[in-house]
Amino acid sequence: MENLIRILVTFIFSNIYPMAKAQMHESGPSGAIYGLGLIGAAVYFISHATGFWMGVLGFLKAIVWPAFLVYEAMKSLGM
Repeated sequence: MENLIRILVTFIFSNIYPMAKAQMHESGPSGAIYGLGLIGAAVYFISHATGFWMGVLGFLKAIVWPAFLVYEAMKSLGM
């Protein structure tokens, strides 16, 4: 059993971990841009909310704002 665990750990750290680390490194700037957009959208939607539940809805809208952006862009491009 210990040999199986040792083999699995060796496989994970020699094959899977470097790929995941490379993907995390490559997606850093886009994550930062999305994070700033999330904060800005949350501030905008929550500041325009008229009540608590509208603020919650505003936060949920802030999470999915890229989907709205892509949908409207594709609609305006006729796709």
